[in-house]
Amino acid sequence: MSGLNGKRVEAEAQGRQVKVAILGAGGIAHHMAQTLSMMTTDARYSSLIEPYAVAARSKDRAEAFAAQYGIKQAYGSYDELLADPAVDLVYIATPHSLHAEQAIACMKAGKNVLVEKSFTANAQQAQQVLDTAQATGLLCTEAIWTRYMPSRAIIDEILASGEIGEVKSISANLCYPVSHKARMTDPALAGGALLDVGVYPLNFIDMVMGGHGATPIDHFVSSMAPYATGVDAQNTTTIYYENGVMANAASSMLASSDRGGYVWGTNGYLVCQNINNVEGVDVYGLDHALRRHIDIPAQLTGYEYEVADAANAILDGRTQCEAMPHADTLRIMELMDQIRAAWGLKYPFE
Repeated sequence: MSGLNGKRVEAEAQGRQVKVAILGAGGIAHHMAQTLSMMTTDARYSSLIEPYAVAARSKDRAEAFAAQYGIKQAYGSYDELLADPAVDLVYIATPHSLHAEQAIACMKAGKNVLVEKSFTANAQQAQQVLDTAQATGLLCTEAIWTRYMPSRAIIDEILASGEIGEVKSISANLCYPVSHKARMTDPALAGGALLDVGVYPLNFIDMVMGGHGATPIDHFVSSMAPYATGVDAQNTTTIYYENGVMANAASSMLASSDRGGYVWGTNGYLVCQNINNVEGVDVYGLDHALRRHIDIPAQLTGYEYEVADAANAILDGRTQCEAMPHADTLRIMELMDQIRAAWGLKYPFE
């Protein structure tokens, strides 16, 4: 096991940082590496984490990646990374279909894990990962960055204040023209819009509804337009909650959308600009006049919040992050399973 779990006092006394490794060297791994590099020169994070290692499918690729971001260790296989006892936290940046196997292997090797969304390909895999976390006592958390961002607390404060009254309806969309990326259209890699971009509207809605399954879902209605390979190219889901709230989530890998998040209440409504990384929140009255605009605090890349939360959880000896507890991860995975079942969509490995 990582030597830092539950050892905050010792780590701070000895000047030890949480050593972070990146598993995978694709586009999102580069974004994380850039984030880690920026954190090392930021006083808020420089004593907390250290960009330590990267593992790719080839040594050359790993070495080029490491050189680009000043990472100390480069491994040409994932097994080499797992064998390194210095690694405290592994960020898993591979396709959805590989997350479960790799997260379990990391934890069995004594490494804490920060698993990119979607957490796994389905709820059964998610449960296996979380069972391993329970058995090992290691931190396991999902890297859905919007859960960790300051914008979440801003939205929560507006809703709790009663400024827009009682929430009655929610709408969230996220669409990007990304069907040219092979992993997006490959059923064997759990491709499709839902797991890659559709997870964000569902999480936005879940957070507005209080998270933790605070308000049970009564039923939902969903449809999708298939891509030529059979995965969902675009989709929409309307969720009906037991308390009467209705929410609509839409996502696509064929087109671009306004990425908006909308919460309509009995005394006004709020608009979030870009649910994938909220850039600002506007609050309107019943007369549609802008009451106020809230700016979001400046960020490095936005990934720093999930990394810092994970690192602090490790030092505190926690097995999950409060921002994205295991129950929330599992509940969202179960909902996406149910949505795919309504479409009749199964991946080849299921």
